[in-house]
Amino acid sequence: MGYVKILKTSAYSKRFQVKYRRRREGKTDYQARRRLTIQDKNKYNSTKYRFCVRITNKDIICQIIQPKIVGDICLCAAYSHELPKYGIEVGLTNYAACYATGLLCARRLLKKIGLDEKYEGQAEPDGEMPEDKEMYTWPPSYEAEDGGARPFTCVLDVGLVRTSTGSRVFGALKGAVDGGLLIPHSEKRFPGYDREGKDYDVETHKKYIFGGHVAEYMELLEEEDPERYQSQFAKYIEKEIEADGLEDLYKECHEKIRENPEHEPTEKQDKYDAINPQPKRTYDERKAAVQAKKDAMRMALEAADDDDDDEDDDDDE
Repeated sequence: MGYVKILKTSAYSKRFQVKYRRRREGKTDYQARRRLTIQDKNKYNSTKYRFCVRITNKDIICQIIQPKIVGDICLCAAYSHELPKYGIEVGLTNYAACYATGLLCARRLLKKIGLDEKYEGQAEPDGEMPEDKEMYTWPPSYEAEDGGARPFTCVLDVGLVRTSTGSRVFGALKGAVDGGLLIPHSEKRFPGYDREGKDYDVETHKKYIFGGHVAEYMELLEEEDPERYQSQFAKYIEKEIEADGLEDLYKECHEKIRENPEHEPTEKQDKYDAINPQPKRTYDERKAAVQAKKDAMRMALEAADDDDDDEDDDDDE
């Protein structure tokens, strides 16, 4: 064997710096986080709030985060599993649900800090960009007309998700902006924006806000593949929700959110029953269970061998 150069010497290993835990786990982009949290020194402890949007397989999470030296502080949070309270019981992870969750988070926060009446946002969603576009550029330079409190300003934090045009995280952004928050953005990532023509179709975005894309797919699937429609939209059928009624359903949801966005904690029990109770067994019981599995496996193999022997005898005859 030839000479092999040792690249990672003991000196290398001694000086190796381990990355942050959340970087090792692939959960945090620290370059993005640094830009989202670090504030200029001449701002004198004025916090750069973040509007965090995270989408899981079954839930949508919207939070207003305040970074501090000791760690992040969550000022307000809203989840899509709260939407059944406002009339949306199915489709809790689509674009329309993201919009409703963002709207709920915005109204809940403004209600908490006492700015809900002053900054009502867009009461009737139409997909349009705000009239004062300069107000939504960074850094914000908006001054209140009456000299009072300025709108609550924060920046969008999407985590590690790919920010493609029409992504659901921008639905939550639009809901929060229509709810009265000041979040710098443009229309270039909303559904309906044509990158080549540099044109923004407002009606397309409005259709997504009210679940029109879901209604179109329901009608298409019901005509072309009824069996798949029965399985894919089983929850909609169970709740007797049709494609024609989705828009009215989301309109009612938006109105209810504006009427009462406050969180109502559920009643907690002192003790909950185990979902999958497994009583503890003694050593002898565990040993007997293993032996029973071995015996069952042996008997199955012996039965299979006997069947093979019978088939061979039949072939010889």
